[in-house]
Amino acid sequence: MNNLPKIKIGIVAVSRDCFPETLSVTRRQNLIKAYTDKYGEDDIYECPVCIVESEIHMVQALEDIKKAGCNALCVYLGNFGPEISETLLAKHFEGPKMFIAAAEETYKDGGLIQGRGDAYCGMLNASYNLKLRNIKAYIPEYPVGTAEECADMIYEFLPVARAVYGLTHLKIISFGPRPLNFLACNAPIKQLYNIGVEIEENSELDLFEAFNKHAGDKRIPDVVKDMETELGAGNKKPEILEKLAQYELTLLDWIEEHRGYREFVAIAGKCWPAFQTQFGFVPCYVNSRLTKMGIPVSCEVDIYGCLSEFIGTVVSKDAVTLLDINNTVPSDMFEEDIKDKYNYTQKDIFMGFHCGNTASDKLSFCEMKYQMIMARSLPVEVTNGTLEGDIVPGDITFFRLQSTADAKLRGYIAQGEVLPVATRSFGSIGIFAIPEMGRFYRHVLIEGNYPHHGAVAFGHIGKALYETFKYIGVDVNEIGFNQPKGMLYKTENPFS
Repeated sequence: MNNLPKIKIGIVAVSRDCFPETLSVTRRQNLIKAYTDKYGEDDIYECPVCIVESEIHMVQALEDIKKAGCNALCVYLGNFGPEISETLLAKHFEGPKMFIAAAEETYKDGGLIQGRGDAYCGMLNASYNLKLRNIKAYIPEYPVGTAEECADMIYEFLPVARAVYGLTHLKIISFGPRPLNFLACNAPIKQLYNIGVEIEENSELDLFEAFNKHAGDKRIPDVVKDMETELGAGNKKPEILEKLAQYELTLLDWIEEHRGYREFVAIAGKCWPAFQTQFGFVPCYVNSRLTKMGIPVSCEVDIYGCLSEFIGTVVSKDAVTLLDINNTVPSDMFEEDIKDKYNYTQKDIFMGFHCGNTASDKLSFCEMKYQMIMARSLPVEVTNGTLEGDIVPGDITFFRLQSTADAKLRGYIAQGEVLPVATRSFGSIGIFAIPEMGRFYRHVLIEGNYPHHGAVAFGHIGKALYETFKYIGVDVNEIGFNQPKGMLYKTENPFS
């Protein structure tokens, strides 16, 4: 995947001048050793120039980690720490940052006399000063630990740092207005700017012009061969591959010509109603291929769906997909294939579906086909280009970051799984199981006025997503999740 941030965390130790500096030096060295022994040295940099005790040290450390190419910061309290200098370091560092602190190491040989660091206390002052200065920083659930525990905290910060850095270097490129009756996918762009994302909105006529200019592109045969290899026996519409390759090259060239100063790009694409008749195909398979490359492409000009996909991609370092929270599982299928085999009720399961935008390696099998729903009112030949198959079983996280119509940022996260049960349906589709989905559906999705599109990451990444949402400014009261039994939603009737 070639559209992901590479994070290098500068680790800067700090010390209160009335504490022995050697405490922070030794503990920093122990932390670095613990991290490199377990995770390697590619993701971190040890700032050697000083232990930060003053504002002058802060400037020296800042210059050093910038020179080393660090784009994330870990402030490590080896002892109590200087609350002003350490928070100024965070203020002037442009990038995601975290604060962690050292636990006491031993009571032996006077370890709680000359070796006591009081960093447990220092973290309180650090957090207070961060708030005073309006500085956003990641603080782990329990931010004080041994060298090994702090090394694990830094490693858990990596996906959050990738997302935060990625968003502030992201451009979303959209094509065309939303299709009719898709008001649910409205996209107030103010919140994009608030979290550092740029957006370029284009007409689908611009895209159509660029597509036509790619007719006869010399690269098309190579892309067709790659598609044939990927599809294998599932290549049921070989006659459409040349046009799909032309479209793929159009998008990739557009990205390079329009990314501007932004490192990362994601696309909110148009796919109907006029797309099929004018382009002569549907873009689902191409969307899936770009998503597989690490360039998320959402359907139906869903800008916040595209944003959510990008977050999931950089957090998981894997392809994601965008699906409709679509239909219920029939009772006969539940009785025959799910009941007594899996620990879910019928209200815990549903089918997640989209026309064919899911990457081929996230499908148990795949075939290039036509879009059945569109073909009900259009000639079949202009609806070719969709990738169909059952989604691979395994752990998933269903989530979305969304701006409301009045530009309030909110999101939801729910972990679950795709069941290894045949769907006997069409499109890119799977049977999803999320504990207490019925209540979550009513009291988060419906009550929160979320659209039908949700992003799907292939794995349980809820912890990192939650921390990412918090970091970028989503109120924790606006982050919905599938609450367990006995934990009532605010709008849930307690007498139900």
